[in-house]
Amino acid sequence: MNNVNLEQFNKQFEALFVAPARAYSTLALDHAEQLLNAQYDATKAYADAGLSHVRAMLDIKDPQGLRSYVESQQKVAKDLGERLKGDAEKVVALNQEFVQKAQQLAETNAKNVTSIAK
Repeated sequence: MNNVNLEQFNKQFEALFVAPARAYSTLALDHAEQLLNAQYDATKAYADAGLSHVRAMLDIKDPQGLRSYVESQQKVAKDLGERLKGDAEKVVALNQEFVQKAQQLAETNAKNVTSIAK
């Protein structure tokens, strides 16, 4: 009799606490990994842009080279602005997806709690 109650308690504990915690932890870890990858890609792109900017400056040898460099900086600024906007949109989308999945997980867990309680 005691073993049956203990086994039932373990199943309920697993269903009510352990499984939801594991599912949420997995979701949070996946989200963190996606954010880190997005940050890594953005950092690499910005570092590459900065390095190419410095290399272009070092290649200036005459007034015409300076003029070309200055003119090219408008395009660089525009490209970086678009990249920044895209990166921000990507992070917002990742966060929205995380919130949506977390809400679905919470709803599923609430249904499980209700069904177990009955």
